[in-house]
Amino acid sequence: MRHRSALLALHLGALFFGLSGIFGKLALATPAVIVFGRALFAVAALLPFARPDTDYRSPGWRRRLALAGAGLLLGGHWWSFFVAVKVSGVALATLGFASFPAFTVLLEGLLFRERVRAAEWGVVALVSLGLVLVGPNFDFASQTTPGLAWAVLSGLLFALLSVSNRAITPGVKPAQAALWQNLAILVCGLPPAWPHLPAASALDWLWIALLGLLCTALAHSLFVASLRVLNARSASVVFALEPVYGILFAWWLFDERPGARMLAGGALILLATLLSARLSRHAPRADDRE
Repeated sequence: MRHRSALLALHLGALFFGLSGIFGKLALATPAVIVFGRALFAVAALLPFARPDTDYRSPGWRRRLALAGAGLLLGGHWWSFFVAVKVSGVALATLGFASFPAFTVLLEGLLFRERVRAAEWGVVALVSLGLVLVGPNFDFASQTTPGLAWAVLSGLLFALLSVSNRAITPGVKPAQAALWQNLAILVCGLPPAWPHLPAASALDWLWIALLGLLCTALAHSLFVASLRVLNARSASVVFALEPVYGILFAWWLFDERPGARMLAGGALILLATLLSARLSRHAPRADDRE
């Protein structure tokens, strides 16, 4: 893959990730059904690519259980994100989820005993200010505050997933890691989804299938493939556009027009995401601190 092709793959991956909220809103099924269906189609798409090869051995059962536990974090992230989409729309849900880099900074400092630098605290402050601007009316009688709360919870769970993957995925084939995580979602998501499955229409299943195939299996594959050519810096900058793609599609399809405060808050959150990616490249390694 050449540099231009890798960059195109990365942008397509970010675009498909940004479409998650769109497909989640188009599907009229409950969040539990959407999460279950997304995992179902993702597992079907990942199975052919998850076979062991010369570079990766099949993970042991202890590692599989750890991956399954991380999968529950992923499922919780999906569920809370789709609740936010249903409650307050794609734009607010996407911006609230974009708070995850700030949570990642704090969690890595806490769990890996890495010193949180002043600049990283600045990133957290930018995200906090951005969230205040995104949700100007903190009134639980309205839809704004509960939706933003669910979206921020989605960002927190995704940050926990990222930190967990840092510890448990080294040496594991990416497709195998994604497969075991989605299998855990599939098994644990069936009981809450089961009573609502008959109510899901054929059109709902179409949107859920696109969500599982495009926004999960294909998006992750494009992301992994692009990293074989591009560095993490390029990937982080491009993936900061994910909320932008989501908001633009929501504006176009659902007429969810962001106000001036939401745009200002979103700009601060995106700036914090870019700064977090830049700071992570210059973070001191554990060996350097010993």
